[in-house]
Amino acid sequence: MPRLYGFEDASRRRLRDDEIDATRLMVSRALISDESNHDIAVWANGEGYRGTLGGEWKDASIGRLFRTPAIAGLRYDDDGELVDAGHLGAITREEFMALLAREEARSTKVPEPAYDYLLTGGASTCGNCKWDLGGARTNAVTPGYRCRPKDKNGHGGCGEVRIDAELLEGYVGEHVVAELLKPGIRAQIAQAQAAVRKQVEDLKRDIKELEGRQAELGRLYGNREISGEALVAGEREIASNLKGIRSRLRYAEQMANFSLGHAKDLVKWWNSAPTASKRGITLLLLEKIEVFPASARGVRTIEPGRVVLHWRKLSGTSGD
Repeated sequence: MPRLYGFEDASRRRLRDDEIDATRLMVSRALISDESNHDIAVWANGEGYRGTLGGEWKDASIGRLFRTPAIAGLRYDDDGELVDAGHLGAITREEFMALLAREEARSTKVPEPAYDYLLTGGASTCGNCKWDLGGARTNAVTPGYRCRPKDKNGHGGCGEVRIDAELLEGYVGEHVVAELLKPGIRAQIAQAQAAVRKQVEDLKRDIKELEGRQAELGRLYGNREISGEALVAGEREIASNLKGIRSRLRYAEQMANFSLGHAKDLVKWWNSAPTASKRGITLLLLEKIEVFPASARGVRTIEPGRVVLHWRKLSGTSGD
């Protein structure tokens, strides 16, 4: 039986620190910030969190996690009642009951179709506090980008920046296509992609080495050559490094794998290309996209200085 997210193994005798923190943050976003499962998945993926098999979080997988009583150290008995499961939990019983109530309320609503955000996951940041912008629907249910305010654990940004998704993505798309029309840009892109492909191999090697160190820690602890405290400290450091490198690998793979092919009409290509391809070329051409607050609420234009595009020097693209 595969292990449950947040636990070291299927027996659930020990919590997994890096995943426990992620679980609690996701639950807080659901119960305190009242975010949808989709928005929570977008945020989690942007933070570099992955499921137990390495896959990205989806609306459905967030929902399954929230409906699993084991995350609160509970189980259903033969009568369908929630009872103590005899193992640790990542959240409290009260939080789990609140999740169930939230899920029941969600099931009565007509779900909004998922929006495929182009500039989440670190591609766009808040100009005020440098926090990554995440996808978030407005009160009018329109897709947008938002700098999340800090939660009770101090995780988040200033909360001052919100912008319509179509407005921001259209602005960035226009500038990316204009850059693609410059003479000689395709040759520069090919050269930059070759460098990024080498980075992909280097990052994969770094991940393999860290996973080897992780396994060695487990062996040393099993042979009683190191203490439990040393094991936890070592695993925490490795997990933190792995999270950062896997995030960089994800970006590098997107930059390395897209293809313009033989597209002659780049505007038409951009308008019909998969989001992954558009994200890949955007990440390759732009080091970062900073978004600042509008001058007033309800502004529906990109005012001068509100969106700042930082272009890469392709010959020296690092992907970091």
